[in-house]
Amino acid sequence: MAKKPAPKYRPPTKAPAKGGRPAGLFTWLAVGLVIVVVAALVIIKVASGGNAGGGPSSFQPADPTTVRQLTAVPASVFNTIGVTSPIAQVTAPQAVKGQPELKAANAAGKSLPEVFYLGGEYCPFCAAQRWPTIIALSRFGTWAGLGNISSYSGDQYPNTPSFTFARAAYKSKYVTFVGVEAYADYLNAAGSNYATLQTPTAAENALVAKYDTPKYIKGLTKSQGNPIPFITFANKFLVSGASYGPTTLAGSTRSQIAAGLSNATSPITQAIIASANYQTAAICSLTKNQPSNVCTSAGVKTAAKAMGLK
Repeated sequence: MAKKPAPKYRPPTKAPAKGGRPAGLFTWLAVGLVIVVVAALVIIKVASGGNAGGGPSSFQPADPTTVRQLTAVPASVFNTIGVTSPIAQVTAPQAVKGQPELKAANAAGKSLPEVFYLGGEYCPFCAAQRWPTIIALSRFGTWAGLGNISSYSGDQYPNTPSFTFARAAYKSKYVTFVGVEAYADYLNAAGSNYATLQTPTAAENALVAKYDTPKYIKGLTKSQGNPIPFITFANKFLVSGASYGPTTLAGSTRSQIAAGLSNATSPITQAIIASANYQTAAICSLTKNQPSNVCTSAGVKTAAKAMGLK
């Protein structure tokens, strides 16, 4: 099967047609952000607001077995796969040079590199991207509060199985994580748009407005706006759009995908783990290759070499 890169996916300004693709930009990114200048040498995170709204679906915690399979992938699987994905094109985070490092304090008050994610529960590309991002970060810390979610049934690549960061908490002594799910997986009461779920802070909006643009994202055009998912790894590496196509997960359930993560010959696992190894290599460059057992592993070293990292 020929490899096809995942198309860029833009946030909506209106509800999608059945089976269609929403288009437009986050209007709250466009208003006033042109005058925002991110000039500090070190950007310190302002706590994200979580304006969780009600809707037809309630929060469903991810079951412990699935979380364990997701966050305890055998080292042999990472090392066997490396960055090999025969059926899906997997892209690595893009390196950024000369930018102020994004940092935030962890629970102990220590300032650490921050990984910031912006997405939406309805979004199939976000659904695909969360798998390797959760896995990569699990190599540096622990997760709590992950919930089950599937992309909106009326959008393209409907019902892509995934997890939501809406109530997730991440703990690590190496990095911090902030996840914002801007929209829910259902429409608002008027049926005019997806329901607002969480609202990014002004500082977070500024990050997206600055970095999720053609100036920093190779191949991105102005007409594509600010694609989601967007991830910045401390402003040193960026992800804009999914690292692999949502079609990779089509026809599989959440539990089937999670259970398959111990099988290095599974095509789905290969795409997810290749992306996770790339993201792990990016994080290792932020943590000065700590923990060493992760950052010096064969799979991560393969990814680092492919990314041109030392």
